[in-house]
Amino acid sequence: MRRTLMLLLLSVLAGGASSSTMTGDPGGHFVAREVTVEGRQFRYQVFVPATHVPRPLSVLLFLHGSGERGDDGIKPTQAGVGPWIKQHMDSFPALVVFPQVPDDEEWRGRNARMALAALDAANAEFSTDPARNYISGISMGGYGTWELALTRPTQFAAVMPICGALLAPRADRSGLIVDHVAGIADPYDAVASRLHGVPVWMFHGTLDTLVPTRDDRAIAQSSQKLQAGFRYTEYPDTQHNAWDPTYRNPAVWEWLFAQRRR
Repeated sequence: MRRTLMLLLLSVLAGGASSSTMTGDPGGHFVAREVTVEGRQFRYQVFVPATHVPRPLSVLLFLHGSGERGDDGIKPTQAGVGPWIKQHMDSFPALVVFPQVPDDEEWRGRNARMALAALDAANAEFSTDPARNYISGISMGGYGTWELALTRPTQFAAVMPICGALLAPRADRSGLIVDHVAGIADPYDAVASRLHGVPVWMFHGTLDTLVPTRDDRAIAQSSQKLQAGFRYTEYPDTQHNAWDPTYRNPAVWEWLFAQRRR
């Protein structure tokens, strides 16, 4: 009787265990990392997919918005793509790098170089596919997405800025700009020309008052004029938060992960 009860208990426990536990797969998880750039140390997070996800991995560099700045290395995972990944820990198919900008700073200068250093470190540490590096960012991170894509126009297989822009959106954020096109007479044509042929998909909410649609609409027009091939989606009933409807759309991920750098 005791042996029967023990077998029954083991059966119940095994039935309650996750499939990843039963197979020895630790599942998707976050790891903390640090990188030193120009004498300053930066904390950041990396999402590592479950071991059943085929290797080598594609890599997404995610750039957060203004509200996630700091030095804890954690807040960038709490808005944008992070919450979506946390809902799909065992199925999300890409490595994701979450660098963090210090308080009151932008994705410019050293911070742009820091994000690229974090990406380089992840590519060196993990089994990744250099032909499938992607970049996406929200709001301030949308600006950063343009900044880094223009810094390394041949590295990213796809570029996905969300509610971003090129020029300062208002007087109190005069530093929120993309340095690569600052001061250029037509920054929109410049972006479409420099990233011509790179798969780009922009997203914005029509009702956005924090970062108006002006720049994204102008980039889309320049892309059409120069036949750069950019895509632009505008949500008519959405304000600043254009990232939630974007990241929860399966068609977006299907498009992103289908891109490979030529």
